[in-house]
Amino acid sequence: MKEIKVGLGTCGISAGGKLVYKEFKDKLSQNNLDIEVKQTGCMGMCYNEVLVEIVDNGESYLYSKVTPDNVEKIVNEHIIGNHPVNEWIVTSRKNIEKDPFFKKQKRIVLQNCGIIDPGSIDDYIKYNGYKAIKKVILNYTQKEVIDTVCESGIRGRGGGGFPTGVKWKFSNEAQGDSKYIICNADEGDPGAFMDRSILEGNPHSVLEGMMIAGYAIGAQEAYIYIRAEYPLALKRLKTAISDCEKKGYLGENIFGFDVSFTIKIKEGAGAFVCGEETALIASIEGKRGVPRLRPPFPAHKGLWQKPTNINNVETFANIPWIILNGAKKFASMGTEKSKGTKVFALAGKIVRGGLAEVPMGMTINEIVYDIGGGIKDGKEFKAIQIGGPSGGCIPASMGDMKIDYEEVTKTGAIMGSGGLIILDNTTCMVDLAKYFLNFTQNESCGKCTFCRIGTKRMLEILERITLGKGRENDIDFLEDLAEKIKSSSLCGLGQTAPNPVLTTIKYFRDEYEAHIIEKRCPAHSCAALLTYTINENCTGCTLCATKCPVNAISGEAKEIHEIDQDVCIKCGLCFSACKVGAIDKI
Repeated sequence: MKEIKVGLGTCGISAGGKLVYKEFKDKLSQNNLDIEVKQTGCMGMCYNEVLVEIVDNGESYLYSKVTPDNVEKIVNEHIIGNHPVNEWIVTSRKNIEKDPFFKKQKRIVLQNCGIIDPGSIDDYIKYNGYKAIKKVILNYTQKEVIDTVCESGIRGRGGGGFPTGVKWKFSNEAQGDSKYIICNADEGDPGAFMDRSILEGNPHSVLEGMMIAGYAIGAQEAYIYIRAEYPLALKRLKTAISDCEKKGYLGENIFGFDVSFTIKIKEGAGAFVCGEETALIASIEGKRGVPRLRPPFPAHKGLWQKPTNINNVETFANIPWIILNGAKKFASMGTEKSKGTKVFALAGKIVRGGLAEVPMGMTINEIVYDIGGGIKDGKEFKAIQIGGPSGGCIPASMGDMKIDYEEVTKTGAIMGSGGLIILDNTTCMVDLAKYFLNFTQNESCGKCTFCRIGTKRMLEILERITLGKGRENDIDFLEDLAEKIKSSSLCGLGQTAPNPVLTTIKYFRDEYEAHIIEKRCPAHSCAALLTYTINENCTGCTLCATKCPVNAISGEAKEIHEIDQDVCIKCGLCFSACKVGAIDKI
């Protein structure tokens, strides 16, 4: 009995997954084969998409980098001939724990991503879906649920790391004639795609976690605040909610018990500041997404001034597992103060980019080398950027550092929601700091003077430095401004916006000094500080000259060419085009 699963998360679709899916359907139809072709979400191996799993009499074969042209051979040899095409198989479900990418992972949140059909509630039920909420309603009081979550030690996975059980306790004890649950799915960090992939691959786990939270604090209504830029996640979420309503899992008297719970979706317009909980609440209420002063905290006065509990996607997705497997089992993973696992989005200059879920406390080097396969093209590992625009940079020299909330905070960065961008020696740290500060400056709501204007002044200084116009006191000025912005901003966006600048100054001060004093970019990245010259390796092939958009390169065929420095715009197209290493970048 064969079954074919095609990875159709955003990564799989962008790699051509829909064409592969259609080709399997067509080839099976042409051969009159009654075999189900299912869609799944991302299983984490984004670097190997399109992924196709063939389940055959209990055995599982995972094909990687499948194209429509591969499908006919797979159907003829594996499906019909019962001979797997071994050269295209990356691993099997039986041996998956031996695969380097999965060997050190512990998958709780991602355990069914890439396995179940995210559009099928029955598939989720088949894998113990909705058993946790039934167990809670039948066997637990509200206090017992909260005690279990507290005992597990799980902390909010949205960035702040506040103990989840304590937050639920505050909402439970708050007085109000109605209470609300909100799932923050407004993931906006550049390079982060954890929440999106969870919603695309296993939306029901998030809904079930929200149901359990609603039961625990006495809430009957919930909202999922999700950015509209996640169309696939939004589509699958809507399908999951609709299927739950049809089965009686949402609405009045869910599962036939005297418990009611509804979930609505609020689509966000992509404002990064709406990831901050009070701005998010304002947006749901139809107001401008601007943070407000706390206290009162949302647990006491949140949505429509009612007690409200807010957690992010990954936090809620952990809850069913904790209920079914026990708080102690979850707490047995991780470190003393950071329990359980964490999902990281591996991006940047890494061989195996994708999603990895690891126990808290794993070192940077283990994630980069053992799971991620090291740095692309054999280049030197320089640093990681963790936590998105609110996070910071940690140098490769600290690669043995364990990643948990406390250790990351000590570096001057923050864990954030789990974006992990790996940098090599071609990355300019000043330019990187400028990129993230430009992002937060654009996303500032403008309410706080220091955030609105202070980040603008910092950005202007960084732009000046990367243009070779830096001044001797710029570093001190940046640090002074950063501390004022951190201490004077109302919300987390402003309070953490300077982190990328402060951490790059802390660990890569020499790069700032090289830009300012020597007018040189050590990473050869800042265009204004570069000079392109042609060396004696030039064969006169004229390829560089044909690529130059401003005709700055001259010379006869088969003779060494020359670059007119007064005309050159330093675009780098000649450097990329040269096949013989005849162009130097200084």
